Amino acid sequence: MSRQLLALALAPLLGLFILGIGNGFLATVITLRLDAAGESAAVIGWVSAAYFMGLALGALLNDRMLLRIGHIRAYGSFASLVAVTVILQGLVEAPWAWFFLRLIGGWATVGVYLVIESWLLASGEARVRGRLLALYMISLYAAGVLGQLLLGVTEAMGGASSFMVIGMLASLSVLPMAMIPQFTPMIEKAEPLSPFRLVMLTPTGVMGSFGSGLIVAGVYALLPLYLQRAGFSVDRVGQMMAVVILGAMVLQYPVGRWSDRHDRQLVLILISAFCALISAAVLWLPLNSWGLAGLLFLLGGGVFSFYPVALGHAADRAPAGALVRMSQGLLLINAIGSALSPPLISPVLGKLGDAGLFWSFGALGICLVLFFAWRRSVRPAPMPVAPFHAGTPMTASGAELVITEDLVKGATEHEYKEDLTDLVPDVEVAEPLVGPPLPDETCVAHYPEPDDGEEPVQHALPGIESVEAYLAVSEALEPG
Repeated sequence: MSRQLLALALAPLLGLFILGIGNGFLATVITLRLDAAGESAAVIGWVSAAYFMGLALGALLNDRMLLRIGHIRAYGSFASLVAVTVILQGLVEAPWAWFFLRLIGGWATVGVYLVIESWLLASGEARVRGRLLALYMISLYAAGVLGQLLLGVTEAMGGASSFMVIGMLASLSVLPMAMIPQFTPMIEKAEPLSPFRLVMLTPTGVMGSFGSGLIVAGVYALLPLYLQRAGFSVDRVGQMMAVVILGAMVLQYPVGRWSDRHDRQLVLILISAFCALISAAVLWLPLNSWGLAGLLFLLGGGVFSFYPVALGHAADRAPAGALVRMSQGLLLINAIGSALSPPLISPVLGKLGDAGLFWSFGALGICLVLFFAWRRSVRPAPMPVAPFHAGTPMTASGAELVITEDLVKGATEHEYKEDLTDLVPDVEVAEPLVGPPLPDETCVAHYPEPDDGEEPVQHALPGIESVEAYLAVSEALEPG
């Protein structure tokens, strides 16, 4: 990576890291405070869901604001709004007020992510997007781990200390962006594929994205509640949540690389079964704190791998011209799943007690296993078209970060092997190759009708044998 590229990416990544430290443990603080105040799991679920609702709304609307006022001013506006909503939560403790503050805070937070992701997207060419995305995810996960570890320190100060610290961090995150030279990357308005078109294109990708939103949001919103009611102190709850995020950080890439060498539908089936098995182990095994920490580490690696692997499977299906819009659409499906998760899971906790959280995770894992197995029997997965990239952008505009040069190249080659012309009608795709198979099971190139007086010309395509090889095989196959 060039020094100039690193200089352009450093400011937004530093701002993300500072903001992410506070944002990393804010959800945990809110869950623990509401539980300590005697609120029910249903109330905690709805307050938590408000944040994810704000994320979904911001992902749809915030790019228009960014186009009008520019990146640096937009970042300052969104980060300031995050700081104000957090500080107000420390001053007003009514759950209904927290619901609206979390809704606004989610909308503002995804605005910050939009600025950072679009900045990174414009800072480099497609060939370096994988490295930029890696730096982005390292910053995000490292900030999340550090934030959870600070939970015990700030809560020990008492009162509104945690909210004050998080608000201060949100304000400080503006400094790296404000101190860099004036530079405004250009972005395009997000135009994600419709849910109907996504279901037609990749049912497995849609269900994987939705299921990922359900489980990950349940982890962030309700796992701290389970841990506190299980008798863990506040600082131990923070440490356990840090272990979950560390598991996501460490295991997501090996799982993704494993999916490059195997059927991604099979990988999704195994991840789903693994999450159900971990949930059963938490419910039924006699565990000390170290055993629970080990299972939560594995759970984090599993549930946070759902979305990237599902996105990789969807990219294996999509034509090259639809990759960005498909990625944007799946991100919004994931946000919808996140918004629905706490209101759907919290009543289960009310019926079954605190163990209802892992009953919900286990049931969801089994449902995903059955769905993915059914889809695999109906339409087996194609071979992966490009290497896995461990990353989960937060905004529709930033979703283009996962569309690397290798992915576009692989999707383009896939267009010649399978007819994708009807999947996304407004996207131009190459015609599939036609002709009898060669001994190595490749196909020969499609020949367009020549103009009068011209000889037919074979298109030069990667991996396609010459016309002489085609004629030789044709003669060998003729009877007699």
